[in-house]
Amino acid sequence: MTAEVCRVTPAAGSASPLVFDSPHSGMTWPADFRPIADRAAILTTWDAFVDDLCAGVPSAGGVLIAAAFPRAYVDVNRAESDIDPELIDGEWPEPLAPTGYTRRGMGLIRRFALPGVPMYDRRLSVADVRRRIETYYRPYRRAVGAAIEHAATAFGRVYHVNCHSMKSCGNAMNVDAGAPRPDIVVSDRRGTTADPALTRWAAAFFAGRGYTVRLNDPYQGGDLVRAFGDPARGRHSLQLELNRAIYMDEARVEPLERFHEVQGDLTAFALALRDRVTA
Repeated sequence: MTAEVCRVTPAAGSASPLVFDSPHSGMTWPADFRPIADRAAILTTWDAFVDDLCAGVPSAGGVLIAAAFPRAYVDVNRAESDIDPELIDGEWPEPLAPTGYTRRGMGLIRRFALPGVPMYDRRLSVADVRRRIETYYRPYRRAVGAAIEHAATAFGRVYHVNCHSMKSCGNAMNVDAGAPRPDIVVSDRRGTTADPALTRWAAAFFAGRGYTVRLNDPYQGGDLVRAFGDPARGRHSLQLELNRAIYMDEARVEPLERFHEVQGDLTAFALALRDRVTA
């Protein structure tokens, strides 16, 4: 695993059955990423500083995995088949299953940086897309999967928290276009990727810290929690969406003074989750 793909930070001290990952916090551009969208537009696709917000996870005995590459290059929170055939120069050799994300321009390979702002001025070759999948997408997913399996083997169960940021208001590419968003959304694909009691506990934890919280609205959970969550086997996957406005200036893409408070609350969440699942 190279630093070009992701950074894996192990537990500090005694390990616990926690694995956190931040799949969209990378902004190191691969050499073959040549978008026509300007950098300011691409920055709006970035889960800026989410890996830093989660920096306290190892102190709770958890593993923290953070992508180095941009989700605008390839989105590891989509299925491999979630590709827009109109983006491919040629015929994709496997069956495709585009979802609503792809139809809105945000599939495995992003079509738009912002509404009406195309990412590319060309179609991508089959070889180009395969290289993104084989060099970045699959190694990242393997890193998360390996950490989850290691914890599950050691503890008989694992608690995976998939961490993201969201714009403070949905845009035209989102299902909640124009709607203001809560501070935090906790998702479990409507009770299928984690014990619903755990999901409710997580929401109550953040509500108790003064945040406005919703469950599975407007985000139900992406492909990473779908792939790794299996409550019947003791593998619980939650998705956390953090409203960018609570910790950063969205226009300037800079942390606010409150950043460290939010970071401290996420560390407290990891510690409380460890205590809950190891009691």
